[in-house]
Amino acid sequence: MDLSIIILSFNTKNLLDDCLDSVFQQTKGIKFEVLVVDNHSTDGSGEMVKKKFPQVKLISNQKNLGFAQANNQGMKKAQGKYLLLLNSDTKVKGSALKKLVSLAEEKRNLGIAGPKLLNLDETPQPSTGPFYTLPVTCFSLFRGDRYLRHAYSQEKAVDWLYGACFLIKRELIDKIGFLDEKFFMYVEEMEFCFRAKKAGFQVYYFPQAEVYHLERGSSPEGKQKAIWGIYQGLIYFYQKHFAPWQLAVLKLLLRVKAILVWVIGWLTNNQELKETYAKAFKLVG
Repeated sequence: MDLSIIILSFNTKNLLDDCLDSVFQQTKGIKFEVLVVDNHSTDGSGEMVKKKFPQVKLISNQKNLGFAQANNQGMKKAQGKYLLLLNSDTKVKGSALKKLVSLAEEKRNLGIAGPKLLNLDETPQPSTGPFYTLPVTCFSLFRGDRYLRHAYSQEKAVDWLYGACFLIKRELIDKIGFLDEKFFMYVEEMEFCFRAKKAGFQVYYFPQAEVYHLERGSSPEGKQKAIWGIYQGLIYFYQKHFAPWQLAVLKLLLRVKAILVWVIGWLTNNQELKETYAKAFKLVG
């Protein structure tokens, strides 16, 4: 088996249907299997998979386990030489997955590879970013991370790749382990790439492979939970990999950001902003 494709789904029945269609229609020339990990969907996702895609291995959870734990479930059952984490809000374009496998075969030190992510209108989405060190985090919080995220036109080694489509060499798992399950959603792919690079593996962006991605389509909880998840994820990332003083500075930056946005919400009478960042402030501790 060349490739095991693990697709995580939570109440994304129609998106999952389109994603699976694209996988089976576009992926030729390699031996692959597909595993769908359903995080206790209530929209009939599991039933759709059983009926329309009987060749798929379905793992049905009794509760929402989050991104890291559920993907780990799939990876532990996978048989392929390479593992591909694929969001249910994606569509494979052309021979993208075969290209990623071929790249991994060619590059000995490669541990993780990712494609260029596209909007449905063919415009590029950010696909990579720098590690969130203190200067990067400060810039992101107060200037906007849109200046830090990239969609390069040339293939290159990068810090980390967006988890919407994420190929992993099995030998990397053997060396550094699976995704850290203390992350529920957000920041886990950056932390995984951080460990990979510390272990001497290359993280590689390969724009010749292209995958369509509906941003936040597989995350129906909305922007509020995304912000809370990022706050929690960054704090745990720093607890795990950085010095205590750096964690203290990070928390200060997060508090300042939360206060500033809460004040904007108060001045503009935006209740959602006030609620979101009041809770974000509390999450910092």
